[in-house]
Amino acid sequence: MAFLSHAELINMGFADIGDNVLISNKASIYAAHRIRIGSNVRIDDFCVLSAGEGGIDIGSYVHIAVYSSLIGAGKITLSDFVNISSKVAIYSSNDDYSGEYMTNPMVPSQYTNVTHADVMLHKHVIIGSGSVILPGVTLHEGAAVGSLSLVTKDCEAFGIYMGVPAKKIKNRKANILEVEVLLHASVDK
Repeated sequence: MAFLSHAELINMGFADIGDNVLISNKASIYAAHRIRIGSNVRIDDFCVLSAGEGGIDIGSYVHIAVYSSLIGAGKITLSDFVNISSKVAIYSSNDDYSGEYMTNPMVPSQYTNVTHADVMLHKHVIIGSGSVILPGVTLHEGAAVGSLSLVTKDCEAFGIYMGVPAKKIKNRKANILEVEVLLHASVDK
């Protein structure tokens, strides 16, 4: 995988960009001026980041794996230590499927009824491959979503969720909070 150089990243016009940011030259970035990226972030091949009016904020120590997408008009926030597995789709906008309105971005907005709502992934959230996160969802600290899940509602801190729609199946250990302290102590030396 070839990554963009630091100079190429600066020239893209991100709102803010940290150190050690690795973005594949095969990723697609739209409205970079609405995207903030922390340090120690990797975005792999064929990912799409399309920032709407709310923008996209990505913390530090974040990985977004191949074929994942972050799309929509609402704000999408990935806090520190978030891990997005391959083929995950995070939407902060969603068409109305009821049949009362038309759908797709090529139809004038007066004929559609698109929902826009912020999506928030707190620290240490992990999303399994092929999962979909819908507008308005908050995944609280340490929440884990199993592969091929559809997240339509908020997820509790350190809960493990799976299914369509995703439901809590058990609690997740919180040891990662202690490991985070060790990481920061070693980096701050």
